[in-house]
Amino acid sequence: MSEQQAAPKSRPSRGHAREALLQAASRRFYADGLAGTGIDAITAEAGVAKKSLYNNFASKAELVTAYLNARHDEWMGLYRLRLERAAGPKERVLGVFDAYADHADLAYEHGFRGCGLLNAAAELPAGDAGRVVVRRHKEEVEALLAGHVTELLPHAPQQAASLARHLAFLLEGSMARAGLEGNDQCVQEARRIAATLIGGL
Repeated sequence: MSEQQAAPKSRPSRGHAREALLQAASRRFYADGLAGTGIDAITAEAGVAKKSLYNNFASKAELVTAYLNARHDEWMGLYRLRLERAAGPKERVLGVFDAYADHADLAYEHGFRGCGLLNAAAELPAGDAGRVVVRRHKEEVEALLAGHVTELLPHAPQQAASLARHLAFLLEGSMARAGLEGNDQCVQEARRIAATLIGGL
């Protein structure tokens, strides 16, 4: 077969195209924001046709929701790695903080700029499906903390719930500041405060 008769390059499979689009969207949404990222920028970075995007996602809003779910899954993966190394409930509590620090330390194109989930939620209207994903993530993180604190205070469930909420707010506040400062130092400081709070339990 001559070069002129050679078969054209095969198109990426649907599954590959979806993953390429999601990865490109993740980079662009985090770096430039939801409103600042157009469909053309995503498809260009993914190396696929615009039609391919709509073959995989019904709308940009559906792509945003998929991105937010992917961010949650990414964090859960980091948390599970920390959980595997934790020797007891105190280390499991601190492992939640460590997983957030790990997330801050990932390689970002324009540097770390805070929690991608909260950044996105700030751009979405009340009632948006994406905000539901973000709220569910934050509630799950607090529930993880509550579970680990309950191990430390098995006979004081109300105290455990109150402390877990305190720790969740400490964590979120530190992430907000870390996003402004562009590094994990505030999260590390919050971890030290958390270690003091649970040290005597």
